[in-house]
Amino acid sequence: MKKEVFKLLAKVNKLVLPSYSKKQLDLAKATKLQMAIIGWRWFVTRNALD
Repeated sequence: MKKEVFKLLAKVNKLVLPSYSKKQLDLAKATKLQMAIIGWRWFVTRNALD
């Protein structure tokens, strides 16, 4: 059940949230909001793959 929820969240993230790797964002220059989005995407992706 948990894995399915995170897979759904990962699909929503892909559609809604920006991809900073495609934009080649420098993490040293990222704002706090951008870092929060990166962290959220990482958390969801990690849980979807577990």
